[in-house]
Amino acid sequence: MSTKVTLCAMSRLTMLALATAALLSGCQQPTPNSPGAGSGAGKSASLRAMEQVAIAAHKCWFASKDPDFRTYRMANELNSFSGQPRFLLVPAKNYGGLPLLVVQARGSSSRVEAFGPLLNEKIGDRINADLARWGSGDSSCSAKA
Repeated sequence: MSTKVTLCAMSRLTMLALATAALLSGCQQPTPNSPGAGSGAGKSASLRAMEQVAIAAHKCWFASKDPDFRTYRMANELNSFSGQPRFLLVPAKNYGGLPLLVVQARGSSSRVEAFGPLLNEKIGDRINADLARWGSGDSSCSAKA
């Protein structure tokens, strides 16, 4: 009986070790010569587009301390498994509050879309202009005159 219990316990440990190894192998960073190591390789069009837009939004709206955005915080959700990478603007004093702006792209599309009550405010036209500019590849913080 003790041999049977010992074999059963060893089998469970072996299965646990194999499962752990499989999970950890998915967390490894690609090496320079491995597939997916290049910039953007293996990323969906929507993720590439949203990374570009999110970086510009952070730089132009938040890192620059733009007064139009001082009452908001950016909640980045680019690593979504839903195929819809996105970021949200939420109230600065209520980070867990309802989003005032959602900026996202879907699946294999690189088209960036935005919705939320902030677009109906005075700042809405500026947000739409910034997102259109950044979505087209121009990462500048203001429209060229």
